[in-house]
Amino acid sequence: MDEPIYLDHNATTQLDPRVLEKMLPYFTQVYGNASSIDHLHGNRAKKAVDEARLTIAKLMGCRKESEIIFTSGATEANNLALIGTCRRLRDKGRHIISSAIEHPAVLDTLRYLEKEGAEVTLLPVDRYGVVDIDELKSAIRSDTILVSVMFANNEIGTIQPIKEIGELAKKHGVLFHVDAAQAVGHEPVHVYDLNIDLLSFSAHKFYGPKGVGGLFVRSYAPMVRLDAVTYGGGQERGLRPGTLNVPGIVGMAEALSLANKELSAENRKLREMADSIYNRLKQAIPDIKLNGYPQNKLTNNLSLTIPGVEAKALIHLLKNKLSFSAGSACSTTKVEPSHVLKAIGLTDDETFQTIRLGLGRGTHNIQEIADILCDGIQQLRG
Repeated sequence: MDEPIYLDHNATTQLDPRVLEKMLPYFTQVYGNASSIDHLHGNRAKKAVDEARLTIAKLMGCRKESEIIFTSGATEANNLALIGTCRRLRDKGRHIISSAIEHPAVLDTLRYLEKEGAEVTLLPVDRYGVVDIDELKSAIRSDTILVSVMFANNEIGTIQPIKEIGELAKKHGVLFHVDAAQAVGHEPVHVYDLNIDLLSFSAHKFYGPKGVGGLFVRSYAPMVRLDAVTYGGGQERGLRPGTLNVPGIVGMAEALSLANKELSAENRKLREMADSIYNRLKQAIPDIKLNGYPQNKLTNNLSLTIPGVEAKALIHLLKNKLSFSAGSACSTTKVEPSHVLKAIGLTDDETFQTIRLGLGRGTHNIQEIADILCDGIQQLRG
């Protein structure tokens, strides 16, 4: 049986073979602990980490390579950014502003912080999933210490006005955190140009390895200081202790380098493919609905509501032909409606009739994908 066509690149991407090749020596040959700098093996590992940190910092527009803190991924980075800021600035204020469509890695962390005494305001979004700048401005108070808004949504692909949000936060002396797990490696990200103070990212979203990511922590105008949330070892400026994942860090730097080099050409190709699939589906199934911004969105993302068709039923029916998801892959244990789709105005029934297609480097069979989806939808509609 042929392998199903993979259409879940917003959940994770396949490791690029070029990245694997770069990583392999750091499993078997350069295997020292990067913190063991008293001997050659440790120094070799540290050199690899230092070079990777410098590469990532340059690609993201950092002022210093030390502004990049390595973590296990964006979820850990989000926890460090939010909890670390809130604890550090608790004497200044305890009010945090975020949006109703954030990833659970942010929303669940904010719920935890409420137990520590934080007050959280979640901004609504319009029908495309965009935060209103005026509403954000109205929500900022004298005790607001942090704004946290994701760069691009993992379910509907909508890209937020990050630069404008950052300008507003800076004007009011409020720190600005961005969960950029879906954007880094897919959209141009220059942290200083975008007025970002803290930014989280994960390698596995841009054809790098799983289990490694990072947090940008601004060091200039303003210098951002965080409290650590884990302890023991002092690595990563004392903010993220533990033995560094040297192969993963090397792989992440290589993956981001490749992604940035190929970004423009890849995005053109992905947008053409996504438009082609949607147009073919729309022609065959006129009542299908596209969610999120038609243009200002991730080029590889298609969130589609199919009236009368349960998303889970379609996924099960086509599981031997296509691999795709119903909403967010990070919430697979939950049965309630997607909070993102509810926030943009979908009914409960519509949320359960919504699928997410995430295209990627390995996606080619556009006609076949559209035909398989059309056939499956027609079968379920009877």
